[in-house]
Amino acid sequence: MNWKLDEAQQKLPLVIDAIALEPQLIFKQDKLVAAIIEPKLFQEFLAWHQQRKTSSLADAFTELRQLCAEENYILDTPARQGERHNPFAEE
Repeated sequence: MNWKLDEAQQKLPLVIDAIALEPQLIFKQDKLVAAIIEPKLFQEFLAWHQQRKTSSLADAFTELRQLCAEENYILDTPARQGERHNPFAEE
């Protein structure tokens, strides 16, 4: 249900009771300023948000370096074969 801010302030117990049915949206001058939801739904959102946090590429390489160090793993890279064009080497 949608509420105007002043109405929601005056009827806060009703707004809180109504979250059992659906999220309660509060507007101020036709702009959404708040949403009141069930605590369980909010906890699920927080868990989802935490899972979606993406780490940077630098973080991924740091983790990879750490895993390689822990496993005493060395990545053997083969030597280059032949001459390949390198556009960055040109001036």
